[in-house]
Amino acid sequence: MANKIAFCTGCDSNYFPLLEELILSVERFPQSQQIDWCFWDVGLTAEQVQWLKQYSSNIVKPDWPLPHLAEQYAHKEYIKACVNRPFLPQHFPGYETYVWLDPDTWVQDWASIEMFLAGAAKGKIALTAQVDRAYPRTLRATFLGPFPLKVKGFYVSNARKAFGWQMAQKLMRHHVLLAGMFALQADAPHWQHWQKLLKDALKKGNAFTAEQLTLGIMCHLDNYEAEILPAYTHWLCEFKPLWDEVNGQFVEPYLPHQPIGVLHMAGFDDMRIDRTLTLDFQTLEGKTIKRSYRFDHTADLPAPRKQRPSAV
Repeated sequence: MANKIAFCTGCDSNYFPLLEELILSVERFPQSQQIDWCFWDVGLTAEQVQWLKQYSSNIVKPDWPLPHLAEQYAHKEYIKACVNRPFLPQHFPGYETYVWLDPDTWVQDWASIEMFLAGAAKGKIALTAQVDRAYPRTLRATFLGPFPLKVKGFYVSNARKAFGWQMAQKLMRHHVLLAGMFALQADAPHWQHWQKLLKDALKKGNAFTAEQLTLGIMCHLDNYEAEILPAYTHWLCEFKPLWDEVNGQFVEPYLPHQPIGVLHMAGFDDMRIDRTLTLDFQTLEGKTIKRSYRFDHTADLPAPRKQRPSAV
């Protein structure tokens, strides 16, 4: 093991082009030499695994944390990359800090990575929340006249299914903490508690959302410490940023227009499949341009680690 920081991610064969772009977006930064890659193979082809070996030999096929999930999600191996996140130190032992990145993220500005690592160094779980001045809503409600008839939101629906209405009522008033990117030290007490909560949630709840649900319970209700970072460090692409033509980067839509650190393409199913698709973006210069959220991997990029003379 050359480094003390593990960048962890994983996917199936369908998401592999996105995983490639995530890796390339990280590897272009010289600071990437301070991290090791750790990959979960949850449905990759042999050729795809071979490509990953250019960057790391830390490639693991995770199992289900509970036996009944194997039958219930028999044809959804990719969900293993969700339900195993609280178990990262067991799958990839020996590191001091673990950083999880969903495969449909990519790194634009390394300063945000440094913030995640600094948050974890305080003994907290460093993450972001689904709340920001540019994120217009977190709850949806159906009204009967002036009275709210039904409240909808991530915590409401998922907590109710997994733990019941009482838990949903406690959690619904809090903003959603995002499990798509986080950093946590190996010796933090969070891991063991998160594992227990996750196993409890999986008895009745949705496996695809269990890790994010229980992350919220752990931090909001059970008072495990979190370092909640600004949204621009891990940006949800459903809320459009602006494009800075001068510096060639996505930035916050409002002043001071901080550069987006990590872009997360959650919800853009078509673009995740087809990188030629584009959207209209407003620029800082007042123009409208068409471009993709996908990482531009056509630029000059460094050779894979095992082809570099300095590789360990």
